[in-house]
Amino acid sequence: MVFTLSGTRLPSAARPSGLPSLRSGSNGGRRSSSLSFLPRKISVACSSFDTDSASTNVAASEKVLIPGVAGDGSSSLVQPERPEASSDHIEGLQEVIGLPMENEDDIKTDQPSAASSALNVDGEGKIDADETSTTTESVTEEVKNETILSSDGGIHVKPRTIRPPGTGQRIYEIDPLLKAHKGHLDYRFNQYKNMRELIDKHEGGLDAFSRGYENFGFIRSATGITYREWAPGAKWAALIGDFNNWNPNADVMTRNEFGVWEVFLPNNADGSPPIPHGSRVKIRMDTPSGMKDSIPAWIKYSVQAAGEIPYNGIYYDPPEDEKYVFQHPQPKAPKSLRIYESHVGMSSTEPKINTYTNFRDDVLPRIKKLGYNAVQIMAIQEHSYYASFGYHVTNFFAPSSRFGTPDDLKSLIDRAHELGLVVLMDIVHSHASNNTLDGLNQFDGTDTQYFHSGSRGYHWMWDSRLFNYGNWEVLRFLLSNARWWLEEFKFDGFRFDGVTSMMYTHHGLQVEFTGNYNEYFGFATDVDAMVYLMLVNDLIHGLYPEAISIGEDVSGMPAFCIPVQHGGVGFNYRLHMAIADKWIEFLKKKDEDWKVGEIVSTLTNRRWLEKCIAYAESHDQALVGDKTIAFWLMDKDMYDFMALDRPSTPRIDRGIALHKIIRLITMGLGGEGYLNFMGNEFGHPEWIDFPRGDQLLPTGKRVLGNNNSFDKCRRRFDLGDADYLRYNGMQEFDRAMQHLEEEYGFMTSEHQYISRKDEGDRMVIFERGNLVFVFNFHWTNSYFDYRVGCLKPGKYKMVLDSDDKQFGGFGRLDPTAEYFTAEEHYDGRPRSFLVYAPSRTAVVYAPAD
Repeated sequence: MVFTLSGTRLPSAARPSGLPSLRSGSNGGRRSSSLSFLPRKISVACSSFDTDSASTNVAASEKVLIPGVAGDGSSSLVQPERPEASSDHIEGLQEVIGLPMENEDDIKTDQPSAASSALNVDGEGKIDADETSTTTESVTEEVKNETILSSDGGIHVKPRTIRPPGTGQRIYEIDPLLKAHKGHLDYRFNQYKNMRELIDKHEGGLDAFSRGYENFGFIRSATGITYREWAPGAKWAALIGDFNNWNPNADVMTRNEFGVWEVFLPNNADGSPPIPHGSRVKIRMDTPSGMKDSIPAWIKYSVQAAGEIPYNGIYYDPPEDEKYVFQHPQPKAPKSLRIYESHVGMSSTEPKINTYTNFRDDVLPRIKKLGYNAVQIMAIQEHSYYASFGYHVTNFFAPSSRFGTPDDLKSLIDRAHELGLVVLMDIVHSHASNNTLDGLNQFDGTDTQYFHSGSRGYHWMWDSRLFNYGNWEVLRFLLSNARWWLEEFKFDGFRFDGVTSMMYTHHGLQVEFTGNYNEYFGFATDVDAMVYLMLVNDLIHGLYPEAISIGEDVSGMPAFCIPVQHGGVGFNYRLHMAIADKWIEFLKKKDEDWKVGEIVSTLTNRRWLEKCIAYAESHDQALVGDKTIAFWLMDKDMYDFMALDRPSTPRIDRGIALHKIIRLITMGLGGEGYLNFMGNEFGHPEWIDFPRGDQLLPTGKRVLGNNNSFDKCRRRFDLGDADYLRYNGMQEFDRAMQHLEEEYGFMTSEHQYISRKDEGDRMVIFERGNLVFVFNFHWTNSYFDYRVGCLKPGKYKMVLDSDDKQFGGFGRLDPTAEYFTAEEHYDGRPRSFLVYAPSRTAVVYAPAD
């Protein structure tokens, strides 16, 4: 791969040094992570593939159900008729499943070589995701057509297909360093291909396999309701609820050979459904751990009654005239993503839990007005512990009832689509709550139904359970879960949480990722999880071509954002997590200790052809125990000196100036997309502290709570809107920044050139697209007639000035000034023009013609 430094294209010729280590912490079960590498040159060694990965053996049986083995928590699937398929040798594996060996002579070579730079390219410099080098052993899966709304209000049928696996060989062209690990990567890819073949054979393809919600849980038909649940550890089961007065003898279930329990309830004599909409339901089971009542695993709605601790599953099937019907077509995926990360519950200015309806009516228009084109919503999947930020999921198919009903959520998403906003869901498939009352943990009384046994199935830092991705029914459950949110609720994609934890058996804990490729490919890699991620990306991009998948990976796994067919993991974007940690590192230092070269290096240090979402701070930095950038910069002065009718302080002036600069340079250089957590655009003065009572630890120590207060669990949008407060200027700058990107599309431009990183002047100058960005980080020095190199000739104008008074600046620049280029080479550019660069400012220039 190639990186651009100071406008110069450099090959991968130097191993990174002095890179920050992985930082992991937790607060209320949540953690923050930082991407801490990305290699320029990596020393490589012979690879070894993970012999602990899932065996590809699966029981030959009917198409309906092929459950994984319960009991020892191993990741193997059982197929007595193919014992030789457990061979660890790639050749043996391919022989068994009848796949030809990959022939590198068949690899297409007409794409850009890995010696081209993603940051300094005049050509296309990108992968065509639709281009797939395929062999004859696979055919495109036929999938049911999708009926969609068109922009003119009409309805038409859109064909949907899931691509064949391809050859998985393009990654070696994209990154030749991967050839040293070809054994591991080919083994991984063949495990994926074999799984695709087995799903095709036994389930009729990924399309059918991912429709588990049509066979499990409560299935309504014209004659009644069938309830079906996979619980292989149970010895006896019965469906109980309000509908049968919780009588365990009324609706006893029967078990099939795969551990699936089933009961059919015929309609009432008057034709009404046997279970009324909105009534409580549970499954009672006799298990190895004793008799227990559980919320159905596939429940679509779950509610905690006032004054009660456990949740109740709710049979949710409103009458047809009460069901929400989507009115607006889903927007196409924007070329450049500008994401507003949000949490419905804390989105009110009042100290309360907000609702889907209020978010729809009050917050979505704000997001649109600010200029964002995507809203990413956290804490959608039901979670019994509010303070987990939604990351300890108990009911995977149920939208959180704290905020309203499933139909309320649909109404929210439909309104976002009407506004032209894509809606991303923060989905959690990396772990599950260890709650045994409400969730999947010990659902059938065993430790290993959905999760690995022992330490491999427990995340000690998050206090949660870890899925066994090699289990057939776990794959069905998770793939169907992703499909459910896209199909039923019309989400436009996902941000997958905690992907690093999934990809490695050490979960990224207490590990420093230096960028050495040996850290990615070996016994620490969870091949089962990698196969699942490839399958889910196949599903998402095959059935929903406009859908977006973003992975939260701190490690920098190579080929993470390369299409699965080429051998990658298949995500559209990686979160560029190193940036936020770098800013915090600098904010702890004096101004004179900031290094502009280090800032630029962190922002541009990403892999060729792999798109990133950049952010200066996300929700992680807003939690109690951390600090937002605004609070790092201005601290307690924010409480007393943010009113415009009062004198400012040097700390406030510095803080507001740097807050704007940090955001703009992050958006300008950090990636192909941008993310902001709600409220941070105007420097929200408070951290996030969920309501909590005192807690008594097993050690006897008492941890004080906050008297279950919601005061710090809300967003004070009124501060950003108040034109008499300095918060308003910061918000207006963020709005201007978003609209600038909308107009010029600089984040996805293929033209990027960094012409100056001056440690003495503290100046950074670069071009992206047709724009020229000029940053002065110096705390006192302003520069008159400062020469700026550029590519295009002619007249330039200012299109964004962080020092403008409307943005809380000092107005030192004339917004009507014109700048004319001279045919004079400067900083490696063919032309240049002169500017005034005041201290602590960021100015963007565009061609005037």
